[in-house]
Amino acid sequence: MKSFLLVILLIIIVGVGGFVYRNAIEHPAQPVACPMDAEICPDGTSVSRTGLSCTFPVCPPPNVSLPDIGVAFAIPAGFTAVALPDSASVASYEMSAASSTSDIIIRHYAISASSTALATIQQTAISGASGAPVSATSFSSTVLGTHRFTVVSIERFEGVVDTAYYLARNADVVRFDAVDTGVMNWTDPNMDSSMLPANAALKNLLTTLQGE
Repeated sequence: MKSFLLVILLIIIVGVGGFVYRNAIEHPAQPVACPMDAEICPDGTSVSRTGLSCTFPVCPPPNVSLPDIGVAFAIPAGFTAVALPDSASVASYEMSAASSTSDIIIRHYAISASSTALATIQQTAISGASGAPVSATSFSSTVLGTHRFTVVSIERFEGVVDTAYYLARNADVVRFDAVDTGVMNWTDPNMDSSMLPANAALKNLLTTLQGE
């Protein structure tokens, strides 16, 4: 009886194996045909869908994505990631020269239920030299790429020039700082801070910004 059952089981196994083999020969696996659309990366290059799930791959450097705050951008040439300077920072990049450094720092602030984007900007625009809130007369506005930013002169003291670009959103504020150190003519009232290396680089970055 046992021998008979073993023979029956063997016949079933051979039959199933033969069916699977024949099916594989007659119907080989077809390559996945992904949609032909493309995702445009912040630097203007594009990536196409790939893999069995037809998902877009991560945009390669110099593109950077910060999914926690929902933004992506292209890092300017010469800047590399460095340690975060404070708890509000979510990204920090630096470019060094012989007698100066240029930093781009990205910070994130939630808007409390009883507050507004403007109030959050005013509360976080603190002068590094005095520790006091920056005067509202230091605020201006500009459009870079597809976003409007509130521009605040945070600091101009002892060779340090810090300009912040605030992006106000529904529930939070993202702040982008351009910090130049070793600025020789920082006391010159006619100095155009927008031409300093960090500031110029940050404006280029903001023109590539993707997100809300």
